[in-house]
Amino acid sequence: MFRNDPFLLFMITIGIAFAIGGVPPIIERQRRRSIENDLPAMLEALSDSLGAGLGLQQAMMSEADRSTGLLGRLLKETLAESHASSFDSALANFATKSRSTQVQRVMHLISTAIEQDAPLQTILSDMSQDYERLNDLMNRRESDLMGRSILIVMFVSIGLPFLIAFIVGLFAPRSQGFQLDEFNTSFTLFFGAASLVAIGVSGRMLGRMRSSLWWAPLWMAVSMTIYHVGVLVIGG
Repeated sequence: MFRNDPFLLFMITIGIAFAIGGVPPIIERQRRRSIENDLPAMLEALSDSLGAGLGLQQAMMSEADRSTGLLGRLLKETLAESHASSFDSALANFATKSRSTQVQRVMHLISTAIEQDAPLQTILSDMSQDYERLNDLMNRRESDLMGRSILIVMFVSIGLPFLIAFIVGLFAPRSQGFQLDEFNTSFTLFFGAASLVAIGVSGRMLGRMRSSLWWAPLWMAVSMTIYHVGVLVIGG
């Protein structure tokens, strides 16, 4: 089936290789979102501990011992390393290890509040509410757009090439002498390009265009394979 179409074989190989490279961004994003979703609860707990009379470092140590999530484990590791450095360095190290812009922004605001002798309990409580609303909006937006983006990719990369392959194979079958090699080659390339556009649109909708492009060669190969194999099977 693929002997006369080396480009399709090349796309299948490239697609598998790029798909392997697309797995780490997904894992990293899940890790970051897990940390950011736990952030409002941590800020609220720190605010309550400060209201009970504890210092910020003691409150953080108490929260690190209480929390069982990834954010709590990361905070515990950072505080354990802070004995050899200052508390400000520990906050900066914690923000860097989280690899989250939300956590980095919060740690910067906490450091600034400590320097300016600002009411830290009120600031932490306000930030907890703000980031809880922000994460709720982000999660709702992603859940709403995820279905639409998947629908676009599935229709363009699977449904459309299968439909056209069925029509071409049914009404112009190779078994009856129809010579449509150039036509089929052109449509195979067309569906590959259409899948690339669909992946780009889907990634743009979700706000992660660069990470979605890792999967573009695989979906291009899937779309091209469906049309190529469909025409041969149905037409034969």
